[in-house]
Amino acid sequence: MTRQNISDLQPRESVDEVYRVADKQVRSNRQGSDYLLLQLTDRTGQISGLKWNAGQSLYETFQKGDFLRIVGNAQLHNGMMQILVQDLEVVPADSVDLADFSKTSPEQVEGWLTELRTILSSVQQEDLRALLDDYLNDADLIERLRRAPAGIKTHHAFEGGLLRHVLDLLRVAQAIAPLYPQLDDQMLLVGVFLHDLGKLQELSYDGDMTYTDPGQLIGHLVQGAADLQVRAERIGQQRGRRIDDQVLWRLQHMILSHHGQLEHGSPKVPMTIEAIVLAYIDDLDAKLNAATDLIGADRNSDSSWTAFNPILGRKLFKPSARAISPQ
Repeated sequence: MTRQNISDLQPRESVDEVYRVADKQVRSNRQGSDYLLLQLTDRTGQISGLKWNAGQSLYETFQKGDFLRIVGNAQLHNGMMQILVQDLEVVPADSVDLADFSKTSPEQVEGWLTELRTILSSVQQEDLRALLDDYLNDADLIERLRRAPAGIKTHHAFEGGLLRHVLDLLRVAQAIAPLYPQLDDQMLLVGVFLHDLGKLQELSYDGDMTYTDPGQLIGHLVQGAADLQVRAERIGQQRGRRIDDQVLWRLQHMILSHHGQLEHGSPKVPMTIEAIVLAYIDDLDAKLNAATDLIGADRNSDSSWTAFNPILGRKLFKPSARAISPQ
């Protein structure tokens, strides 16, 4: 039987398929009746599921990250497909094909990791090289990087998404560095690699994708800068010579300022030219990925425009995006 992938669902189609729970909430309608709002995923996308007249007792029968058999009907709402859920039941993880729920293949992820290592091999400045080797030779960190998303909902929210985001930024940094000879291109590459590694501690992605407690309390910018400090001190002790203070400060500054603005969560605004470049290309990649996902998910075929997206603060002109496969 052909699988009912999320991207293929059509309005008024009867649904009887297994999806993974990315998020779940109990909400109340205007009449005060409880209902479940689910975010369901497979390798082709994400879709909202609504189960009317359902509350806490049903909510507690499954967890985020579980697989559910969903029975219901697909419908369009404001240009986005959703499922009106009639019935649901938990499906054991060992009875599903995990390939149906991952946007990336192991071969893709290994290819991205190989390219990342190749790009970073150009860094030869001694202190920067020592720091890079400490990260790249950390088997646990690399294994987590293979699996980690870059975000929960906003961009690159899939297994290996953080690796892909970092690789795309390295590609952009490589392309623009020759145009600006005043840049320290090696500092830029290392800062790009490090900028989001705190998400390996901030996010939980074993089963469901959510925030860890320290991730909520501290956040990946501070976590990434703190981890860099620990590694730099260890390297200094091992080789009997400290990482140059300015190298460490500038890298930590890139991590702490890469959101660009104080109101976006950065404790510092970018104050080095490498930090300025990082903040702009990070924002570019995140926004383009989010915009592409929004256009791809919009199913309102009789309009050239998506529905208004509150995160991006705009509608998008759908013909502006070409359908391509990630490389």
